[in-house]
Amino acid sequence: MPYKNRTEAGEVLAEQLAADRFGPERDREQENRPIVLALPRGGVPVAAVVARKLQADLDLILVRKLGLPGHEEFAMGAIASGGVRVLNDEVLSMHRVSAEAIDQVARKEGDELKRRESAYRGDRPSPKLQGRHVILVDDGLATGATMRAAIEVVRRASPASITLAVPLAPASTLAEMKTDVDDIVCPATPKPFRAIGCWYSDFGQTTDKEVQDLLSEAWQQNH
Repeated sequence: MPYKNRTEAGEVLAEQLAADRFGPERDREQENRPIVLALPRGGVPVAAVVARKLQADLDLILVRKLGLPGHEEFAMGAIASGGVRVLNDEVLSMHRVSAEAIDQVARKEGDELKRRESAYRGDRPSPKLQGRHVILVDDGLATGATMRAAIEVVRRASPASITLAVPLAPASTLAEMKTDVDDIVCPATPKPFRAIGCWYSDFGQTTDKEVQDLLSEAWQQNH
């Protein structure tokens, strides 16, 4: 097991990010601190540690996986705030998924996206990303579908750079995403990969309250 829990994963990830290019000493010299964007819910405990260790700002990027009908754990794409939709054409073709079926799943996940936006952010505005160094964090990648949607949202905001930072992922997924971002930081690429949860001793579901508490703490410190 590479990681005891998401907190430990965040500590390992932060160490590597600091060594690579985001050390706190260097951040203080920049006009704008980097901003860590977490993919809720599981990415938030990891990202909270990363942001604290790097003395960076913490916020959210809200994304929902579009599960294949009948095999919901398998991603046929993802949606994100701002109307972004990323689809896996290979999966859609292989399983002959109709446009109507895609729209039905997207509507359902869109409702959950709005609920989370309200629950986590309230009336707090979305962060301005233009010209900033953005670090996208989740607790791991499998197919990378949700992360691709997140990257698309961030790219539209014209950041200075996008760094993909995850504790673990299949090497093949990272290779496919190499051209989507400026940098990738991933301490572990287990093989065979199986599933993200296999590589944590404790991979319990992160609750809405945990997300709210971690964000509240970070936002109060940066106020």
